[in-house]
Amino acid sequence: MRGFLASSIGVTCAAALAVPLTPLAAAATSAPPPPPTTERAARAEAYAPGGTQSLPLAPLTADRAPGAAAQGLPRRDVRHFSLVGVVWDNPGTALHGRVEVRTRATATGAWSPWQELETHNAEHSADPGTPESASRRVRGATAPLWVGESDGVEVRVPAESGPEAARAAAPLPGGMRLELVDPGKGAPPARAPEPEEGPRTTATSGGTPASAEAVAASAANAGLAPLGATEIPALSQAETEAELGAGQHTKPYVGARPSITTRQGWGADEGLREKGFVYTKKVKAAFVHHSATGNNYRCSQASSVIRSIYRYHVRSTGWRDLGYNFLVDKCGNIYEGRAGGVSKAVLGAHTLGFNSNSMGIAVLGTYSDRKPSPAAVKAIARLTAWKLGIYGMNPDGKTYLRSGGGNLYRKGKNVRLNVISGHRDGFATNCPGRLLYGKLDTSRAKAARYQGR
Repeated sequence: MRGFLASSIGVTCAAALAVPLTPLAAAATSAPPPPPTTERAARAEAYAPGGTQSLPLAPLTADRAPGAAAQGLPRRDVRHFSLVGVVWDNPGTALHGRVEVRTRATATGAWSPWQELETHNAEHSADPGTPESASRRVRGATAPLWVGESDGVEVRVPAESGPEAARAAAPLPGGMRLELVDPGKGAPPARAPEPEEGPRTTATSGGTPASAEAVAASAANAGLAPLGATEIPALSQAETEAELGAGQHTKPYVGARPSITTRQGWGADEGLREKGFVYTKKVKAAFVHHSATGNNYRCSQASSVIRSIYRYHVRSTGWRDLGYNFLVDKCGNIYEGRAGGVSKAVLGAHTLGFNSNSMGIAVLGTYSDRKPSPAAVKAIARLTAWKLGIYGMNPDGKTYLRSGGGNLYRKGKNVRLNVISGHRDGFATNCPGRLLYGKLDTSRAKAARYQGR
């Protein structure tokens, strides 16, 4: 029907294994003064940006038994990082406790106040029984927190008190590790190959051939943008309808295509993810999330935040790729998420039980007590008007999705949902935050108007 929508099922066996990096400094039992500026600068210069430091947590009390009532990491110096999270061995084990971190800013040497990480992150994952969820690499995890460039950290994880914790055999899960992610500078954009005879390679701006994975990720958007493009350009309403191949008497309900920053554009290291792509049949619904990474970022830093989340999802939690299909920053910019083509029905890992025939959109930030920007709300509407319109869906309507299993609906149940739903509609969670969830009616109405309904 539409050439650029054709998709095929592709499942790969390649694995992206997490390789912990060795910390520079030993743990300290007391709070050391910040190192001299010249010392910190020398350490930064010696460290190649981009990577993950994985540090084991240890009991903070005399109780050294597994599941001790408090675990953590005393204040210590580490290599540069900008995003922090905690993972543990068994993804099926809940963390009955609080995770609190403080970090030291690289530029000033000042320590932040204690900040709490969102601990219930299992609902952001692949559906039960799928190859991605069954991988031995998958771990339990908190939501990650963006803290900006830092070189010191302290962590404490006290177990919950009360009847629920008393009933638990082990209040804290085993194998808890602190993950410190440096987003790096990102992969350089790839140029389209020169038109010439014989084999062709796509080269980066520095002249180094791009990886096969980078070429494949870019080629998945063929027909929308040239190979190696950093942006899929916006189209007018008429141009969008023409691209869909609509005839004179078959005008579709579809919104104009918005501008979308590609994975090349935000600097994805395509060597991190598994090779190949996995598709479902269509896109019947969109689930809106917040990333729960905090609001302390500038829009100019959004690509760094996304690279950090990507590395955390793949290297730290063991997923095959970034979990979300799209991301939106507070300035309303839209970014390609999981690889496979922005117009296609790419299977994500965003809403446990409802990843098939849906897409996940994460607004960067935490919106439990902070209002989302009007630009972000509008971007959700523009994106859903286009993407859902491609598949003939009314963003202000209802649809049915079959549950893959979760804490709200048994596996196999046919569930009636809003075409634009919040994460909490498919799983018992606070996501996408109270104040973003309250704006979804606005996004639904805007998206329907953009489709001409």
